Amino acid sequence: MYKLLFALIGYTFFRLPGAFVGFFIGSFLSPKVQKISSKDFEINLLALASLVIKADGKVTQNELDFVRRYFVSAYGKNRANEVFKIFNQNVKNKGISVSKISRLFNLALNYESRLQVIHFLFGIAKADGNISELEIKKLLEFSNLFKLSYADFLSIKAMFIQETDNAYKILELDKSATNDQIKKSYRELAKKHHPDKVQHLGDAYVKAAQDKFQQIQKAYQNIKNERGF
Repeated sequence: MYKLLFALIGYTFFRLPGAFVGFFIGSFLSPKVQKISSKDFEINLLALASLVIKADGKVTQNELDFVRRYFVSAYGKNRANEVFKIFNQNVKNKGISVSKISRLFNLALNYESRLQVIHFLFGIAKADGNISELEIKKLLEFSNLFKLSYADFLSIKAMFIQETDNAYKILELDKSATNDQIKKSYRELAKKHHPDKVQHLGDAYVKAAQDKFQQIQKAYQNIKNERGF
């Protein structure tokens, strides 16, 4: 697994066979491309995961294990091993172009799916029990490149980092929000983060979306209990 951190995305942008090269060149030049193959998605997601793992300068086994478990859960052991093997066969780091990955994801994934990618990456950062400021900075960089709103980023962050008024932050509100504003924000977030929005990504992503959806519901219920409405 440690080879994953050194191989990164060299395969994706420098050693792709003809079919993949054609896909990537086409996706970067044509604004009409809206589809991405499963393998392309998985390889690029691994690249982002690698950057998150290295963001604070510390590589932990818990983070590596989290990525491994997630990919096995999402794609099965054989398929996950195949993707990891691609990295293992390209040890030298030839550089990751996050801008290219984000451009591809922005064309191929809907907004809700890009939110789920950030949620997954937050899970990696949290796997060792603590999310550092450097990891948050890296995650915010990815979120901005994915054209996600800052409010959505803070909402996901609040699901992983306990802070004052967390329930309000999850609902993207200040504590001064009115009851009507709380109800409106809850409805909008429940719609945006509904598990059905990421069904095309597979069962593991649906489960993660369900967990996130439940946190939104819990935050809303806590505020309702606090305010008595």
